[in-house]
Amino acid sequence: MSGHGKRGSVAAFFDVDGTLIAPPSLEWRFFASLRRRGAIPMGNYFAWLAEMLRLAPRGIQVVKHASKTYLRGVSKDGSESCRGEQSIPRFFPDGVDQVAWHARQGHAIVLVSGTLAPLAREMALALVVRLAVRGIAASVEVCATQLEESNGRWTGRIVGEAMFGEAKARAVRRLAAEKGFALTRCYAYGNSESDRWMLEAVGRPVAVNPTAKMERLARRREWAVMAWTKGNSERQVSPARERRTEEISEKVG
Repeated sequence: MSGHGKRGSVAAFFDVDGTLIAPPSLEWRFFASLRRRGAIPMGNYFAWLAEMLRLAPRGIQVVKHASKTYLRGVSKDGSESCRGEQSIPRFFPDGVDQVAWHARQGHAIVLVSGTLAPLAREMALALVVRLAVRGIAASVEVCATQLEESNGRWTGRIVGEAMFGEAKARAVRRLAAEKGFALTRCYAYGNSESDRWMLEAVGRPVAVNPTAKMERLARRREWAVMAWTKGNSERQVSPARERRTEEISEKVG
């Protein structure tokens, strides 16, 4: 998505891991692929552990999202080859339905994810393809964790903020200011308590497959709660499922 949206326009912000796709996370799949190929230098494991111990007092979410030392010195081209060997994880069919509904309304679609930006961009492209199969021409923007690189290799450092927790809300507000989104009319979908700030930033928050803490918070705030399952083929959409998605979306709105 490029350029500025019409002032007062609507966007739908989607978390990815646990919201649009089932576990394991995109980054865990990527890490496992790198490890299988021996692409991670042995010393990185020790440096990564030391970094996680240093970050531990700041909480598990910081440890999970802010430490990328395992990628230090890893070839960007080599990591792209690893990604190429992986199949795109299956989206929850209900999630694709929801994205499609927003696209048909002319809403901007944005993935706001703590995963690595290259992985999030691949998921965005996969969504664009799935929408195109349904006859919907739409673009999908990405706000994700950016990696620093030098001479074709990752440095293990993050550029800007790791995209989790309050950083997601800041990203949503920044996009709204840049593109003219009316946040009170916008939607946000997330599954974990660390998504709460993103959901609080919009007028139409939705907890999807929520963790226990997130569900308690959603019930307390009277947010919409949805359960998306793996189901069958993502491409076969029955009229009944289309109607159900429209009904749910109208209730959220």
